[in-house]
Amino acid sequence: MEKEEITTNDYLKGIVLNLPDSPGIYQYLNSEGTIIYVGKAKNLKRRVSSYFNREHPNGKTRLLVSKIADIRYIVVKTEEDALLLENNLIKKYKPRYNVLLKDDKTYPSICVSNEYFPRIFKTRKIIRNGSSYYGPYSHMPSMLAVMDLIKKLYPIRTCKLNLSPENIRAGKFNVCLEYHIKNCKGPCIGQQSHEEYMKNIGEIKDILKGDTQIVSDLLMEEMQALAAEMKFEEAQKIKEKYDLIENYRSKSEVVNSIIHNVDVFSIEMEENSAYINYLHITNGCINQAFTFEYKKRLNETKEELLQLGIIEMRERYKSTSREIIVPFEVDMEMNNVTFTVPQRGEKKHLLDLSVMNVKQYKVDRLKQAEKLNPEQRSVRLMKEIQEQLHMKKMPNHIECFDNSNIQGSDAVAACVVFKKAKPSKKDYRKYIIKTVTGPDDYASMKEVVRRRYSRAIEEGSPLPDLIITDGGKGQMEVVREVIEDELHLDIPIAGLAKDRKHRTSELLYSFPPLTIGVKQSTPLFHLLENIQNEVHRFAITFHRDKRSKSQVASALDNIKGIGEKRKTALLKTFKSVSRIKQASLEEIAAVVGEAAAKNIKENLTE
Repeated sequence: MEKEEITTNDYLKGIVLNLPDSPGIYQYLNSEGTIIYVGKAKNLKRRVSSYFNREHPNGKTRLLVSKIADIRYIVVKTEEDALLLENNLIKKYKPRYNVLLKDDKTYPSICVSNEYFPRIFKTRKIIRNGSSYYGPYSHMPSMLAVMDLIKKLYPIRTCKLNLSPENIRAGKFNVCLEYHIKNCKGPCIGQQSHEEYMKNIGEIKDILKGDTQIVSDLLMEEMQALAAEMKFEEAQKIKEKYDLIENYRSKSEVVNSIIHNVDVFSIEMEENSAYINYLHITNGCINQAFTFEYKKRLNETKEELLQLGIIEMRERYKSTSREIIVPFEVDMEMNNVTFTVPQRGEKKHLLDLSVMNVKQYKVDRLKQAEKLNPEQRSVRLMKEIQEQLHMKKMPNHIECFDNSNIQGSDAVAACVVFKKAKPSKKDYRKYIIKTVTGPDDYASMKEVVRRRYSRAIEEGSPLPDLIITDGGKGQMEVVREVIEDELHLDIPIAGLAKDRKHRTSELLYSFPPLTIGVKQSTPLFHLLENIQNEVHRFAITFHRDKRSKSQVASALDNIKGIGEKRKTALLKTFKSVSRIKQASLEEIAAVVGEAAAKNIKENLTE
């Protein structure tokens, strides 16, 4: 076994030493000959060597290296060629350790069919038969808007008949309803020439490419020519088309029409996924908009994933843009392409629009995933808390404490428990303060925390991953004194504070405490607010119950002949001490007997 390992290492070392110092792609294969990773490099020798000449902190990368049994490589002329080839090979072989393009949803495109009289329709199937396809459209309203515009501008046929010149000359067809309602000019019976029809198709293709300015200019020239010839009715019809185009342009135009043939990319990351948005701008209008997801495999960087996304989208949409707007500098070279990181102006407006789209897509994907797997939301919230508080482990088990007393009387405390970000009511506990006299919240908190976790240690009960106090820095400190100084436990401690309107306002953590910003209306904010409201409700309810019992006890417990059973029976019948006072001797005697009733009447006076 050891001999085989040395042989494999020597074999790989020999390949690495002989790699060229030129751009290219490399493929790692396992012992079964399966491609497990594809990468690109400006310098093949330097890049591949880096996998074998140092320790990798990322465990997934170490695992990849341990599986490599063979290396193949392809030399190319430029870095751009390497990027294209890498992208194609990843899609072809889907290697285990490469990012996975999550593109399972089929989006519609607009097809201009390859026929003598082309048809225009939406489709989800791309058939390579010479037809032209525009899209795909991830935003359905955009696609329907452009289809509606084309329908209003041009009388294009909608039938599926084979309108070949021979069939038309042979008179095989009759006009349909679309002809009679003036949606079609009847090319099937020779009423519209092929030349006129194809002129319309050419203009439609310009619109689908986003070149509405070209069509608009052509219509303006035609309108002016007809007006000069005194053909005002025909000119009016052209003007109506011109107005339709201008109306569409005003709705879809997002920046100055000078910005032409530009690509825009933005990226959002989370632990296991990256989301990339692509916009293509033509004459100041968004002509293409698409957002997609990569599943990360080896903790790939934002830059690496954005590079892949740029190549994927430009290849998919056959983009020839000479300028690409990006959110940060990218270390990639493309022939005759400039990368721009705008700081202000209309290009920054476009980048912000792309960022807005990618963030919305990320939220939508998370919501969809959480519907399919409700526990995913809980995990996400716990990871957010872990990241915000820099905790070593995820807080699956959270406990929160609160005190309740009025002028020091009937002092109580409560502990609520949240497991996997949801209340675990069977684990809630109530505490009557025993060692503290007077309104001393800090001493009360110390007593309760000491009692709860001393008992947990004695019984071997599970300890929480996070303790939260319903209070600020002072409450946190007294909890820390018990947890760390007395019990020698290592449990993170946080504090929840409220503003003047008694709303959850900030999360405190660490010693000395730091304020952690939590945006209102976020799921994390609502979880923390829920924890705070729940512990407050539980403590107040317990305090009210105890106070009510104390008041009842002071009135009935000292009366001779009234024990627990008779007291319960009286309260069940009369509901309150006040009503017992108002009742007659006979009514009370009916419940507890005459002798006890006399004692009650003597001791309870109005």
